[in-house]
Order: sequence, then C-alpha cells, then structure tokens
Amino acid sequence: MVEWTEFERDTIKDIFSKIDYDVVGPAALTRCLVVYPWTRRYFGNFGALYNAEGIMGNEMVANHGKKVLHGLDRAVKNMDHIKESYCELSQLHSDQFHVDPDNFRLLADCLAIAIATQWGSAFTPDIQAAFQKFLSVVVFSLGSQYH
Repeated sequence: MVEWTEFERDTIKDIFSKIDYDVVGPAALTRCLVVYPWTRRYFGNFGALYNAEGIMGNEMVANHGKKVLHGLDRAVKNMDHIKESYCELSQLHSDQFHVDPDNFRLLADCLAIAIATQWGSAFTPDIQAAFQKFLSVVVFSLGSQYH
C-alpha cells in the first residue's frame, strides 16, 4: 500500500480537475508514438502511423489518448486501492493485447511532459513529484497481472 500525504492527494485531484483531456490525452499518446516508434505496433488498426504527421492527424490516436487519460480517473477516485482498480485492465493488456509493460512507463513520462507543457511554471517541482509518484503507482499497477 502506498502512503499519500495530504499534499499529494490534493495535488493529484487538483491536476485532474484542471487537465484539458481533449488536449493532454492526445498530446501524450502522440508524443509516445512519435518518440518511441516501437510502441506503434499495438495500434495496427489505427491506420497509417508511419510518421509524425500521420500520427498527429490521426483521430483514432487522439480518441485513444483521451480514453487513456480518462482511465486515470479510476486511480484518482481510488488512490488507496489503485492496484486493485487496475487488475482487470492489467490482465487485458497482458493476455489479450500483449503490451510490453514498460510502455506504460513511457506513456506516463509523455503524460508528465504534456501536463508540464500545458501548465508551464505552475507545474512546480513539488507538484511534479506528487504527479510522478501517482503515475509510478499506476504504472506498477498496470503491470501487476503480467506473468
């Protein structure tokens, strides 16, 4: 079990109350697919993802980025039980999609960058540390059902 300070809990809730899901979700997934091209293999049904322009203009990528970001709402609402909250999703990504669990970390890093870009100087080191801790717990939880 993770111990959360009051500051961390408040910070995570504040971040998610201010995120523009329509901007940050697509930006994070787009960055991940461009910077780490091997991650594209899991999105073969999304069409031509051969270059940055094709990825940035892809509506399916944008929609999935929003879906992923909204999926984090589950963790925000269940901060004391994140691992249990993502058990089924972890199993799905392991057994059906065969996603390399390290890709969750890569996407989390891209998400932190997307939020830092949106917030600018308001994304202070203390806020970033709380957010990175939150993302680390989510990434661990998403990889928990892998065998």
